[in-house]
Amino acid sequence: MAGFREICGTFLKPRTSLRSSFLPSQVILLRRITTRLFIKGISFSSTELTFKEAFSKYGEVLEASIIRDKDKGRSKGYGYVTFATSHDAIKALDDMNGKLMDGRVVFVDLARPRRRMDSCMPISSGKPEPVESAAAE
Repeated sequence: MAGFREICGTFLKPRTSLRSSFLPSQVILLRRITTRLFIKGISFSSTELTFKEAFSKYGEVLEASIIRDKDKGRSKGYGYVTFATSHDAIKALDDMNGKLMDGRVVFVDLARPRRRMDSCMPISSGKPEPVESAAAE
């Protein structure tokens, strides 16, 4: 039991920097998903161009998108940045988290992998068909 607490304690300790927050074994697991970052707290006046310029000083930005309201076209206050390499993404995460961008503090985190909507529970398309039991035959 003490060994379990020790193992869990290494994962649950609060850390201040990304470089010190992950063990080497965890970094190996995160290499595939660290090229895309989630940024929240984006100013409503920010554009994709200014958003991309703010993050391009940390490396090559492949895509920078601000999520917008479909009806009003106004920014929802969050977006995603995709980097060419995971090293650039980690450097941007360390440096930009909690910094001012266009007059607002932005918070940067690793983006979660996209969920596939077709892998969820099947959707019913009508009344269920009656199941014939083997005992009736």
